[in-house]
Amino acid sequence: MIDKLEYLTERFQEVERLISDPNIMKDLKRYKELMQEHSQLRETVDEYQRYKELRQQIEDAQALLEEESDQDMLEMAKDELEELKSEESEVEKYLKALLIPKDPLDGKDIIMEIRAGTGGEEAALFAADLYRMYSRYAEQKGWKLEVMNSNETGIGGFKEIVFSISGKNVYENLRYESGVHRVQRIPSTESGGRIHTSAVTVAVLPEAEETDIEINTEDLKIDVFRSSGPGGQSVNTTDSAVRVTHLPTGTVVTCQDEKSQHKNKAKALRVLRSRLYEVEEQKNRRERAEARKNQIGSGDRSERIRTYNFPQNRVSDHRINLTLHKLDNVMQGELEEIIEELKYSARQEALEEE
Repeated sequence: MIDKLEYLTERFQEVERLISDPNIMKDLKRYKELMQEHSQLRETVDEYQRYKELRQQIEDAQALLEEESDQDMLEMAKDELEELKSEESEVEKYLKALLIPKDPLDGKDIIMEIRAGTGGEEAALFAADLYRMYSRYAEQKGWKLEVMNSNETGIGGFKEIVFSISGKNVYENLRYESGVHRVQRIPSTESGGRIHTSAVTVAVLPEAEETDIEINTEDLKIDVFRSSGPGGQSVNTTDSAVRVTHLPTGTVVTCQDEKSQHKNKAKALRVLRSRLYEVEEQKNRRERAEARKNQIGSGDRSERIRTYNFPQNRVSDHRINLTLHKLDNVMQGELEEIIEELKYSARQEALEEE
């Protein structure tokens, strides 16, 4: 581990020299690549520096124990040494996690699909709540969100909404949101005040580039029709909505949010490409993990991952046994604590497999 950390430190220093080279700065592509590498290496190098400082402090404390004869000073040195060793152990674990190879998909943008499941209108309303939650989280992170397609109900819910999120490391942060999200609350449509349980399905797809997966035009069936709004009424007088069917797999994508048929087709192809790409990636992941079941990273849409209990202001993530009593804040997009815990658990699982 130390040899690798020394190598990364040397590489970090080399990258720092390169990005200050005026000739490199003229090559924007190369400069951007180096800045990205610099950003990726910084956390590991900083943590390694902290580790080396701790090792030095431990050596100093051990030397003091050997030289000191005063009983009170000895007790203080022992306590300090114990604390330093505990901290060293934690830093060492974190360093090992940082050295685990990053998933090449982590830096990708995503397409997220939210669909109402069991629960009728209440599930559709919660689908809209989840969309707002992710929108606010994206806004806090400085990411860009673009709606690809939506199917609204008459009272403000969504039977389905599909949108893209682009920015820095979007997939790394939102990849664990795939699965069934369950809500327990008194619906606004319920006059008797009874708590209902509904479910919404979320799928997170790494957005595929054209070079990631090839789609042959002869494998596509493209239909155009008039877009519709809540209740099925026509909201457009031209055939601008597009339905794309991928014949080999039977995958169907519909886009109708844009007034332009051309724009809807382009969005539909982006969603289709990402769905097909996800199927390939899931297959690759299964092959890489035949002997185990990685609960955190499975991305199984049928897996119940989280419960949102409104009467108790409680949100529980069942994969990592995390419960927070601040559902109101979470629904405002304050997801960082949950997401960081999920990422930490995934790193720990990866460490155990090393």
